[in-house]
Amino acid sequence: MILFRLFVEFFQIGLFSVGGGLATLPFLYRLADTYDWFDYTAIADMIAIAESTPGAIGVNMATYAGFRCAGIPGALLATLGLVCPSIIVIIIVARIFLSFKDNPLVNAVFSGLRPAATGLIAAAGFAVISQSLYNRDSLVWYEGFRWRELILFVLIFFFVRRFKKHPVIYIAAAGAAGVLFGF
Repeated sequence: MILFRLFVEFFQIGLFSVGGGLATLPFLYRLADTYDWFDYTAIADMIAIAESTPGAIGVNMATYAGFRCAGIPGALLATLGLVCPSIIVIIIVARIFLSFKDNPLVNAVFSGLRPAATGLIAAAGFAVISQSLYNRDSLVWYEGFRWRELILFVLIFFFVRRFKKHPVIYIAAAGAAGVLFGF
């Protein structure tokens, strides 16, 4: 039953997460609240692993979540559930898009989807930042910040904006800092 539920849940995520892999995060948080498959900390781990491995982040996260819940069959079905809606939509759109490509209504729909995707990605980014840099269990506000992680975030952000090197360099540096400083 869990395999069927994984497929259905990730099919729904794939159907409604417009904007790419990070847009799946609000849906994964909902899954964490609904089922005991994983918690918010596991989602943060999924993000770290999915961002540092090759491939689409949404697919990597679905595979990781499915594997955590039900092993290899769960990984396969969660991934299949996530990508099926895209495949179906692409086939349908490819068949009819050429005849409607100059339609103002179609252009308006695509114009409306862009801000929705941006909002989903921004909400996911905020959730990741707050999960990674703030500890909600602290009693005093200044103890709530994870200062070492916050300093590393600021440094990585600065170096990315200033030097624009390959992301693997920053991922490796952050991983080394985590090992060296015990994050």
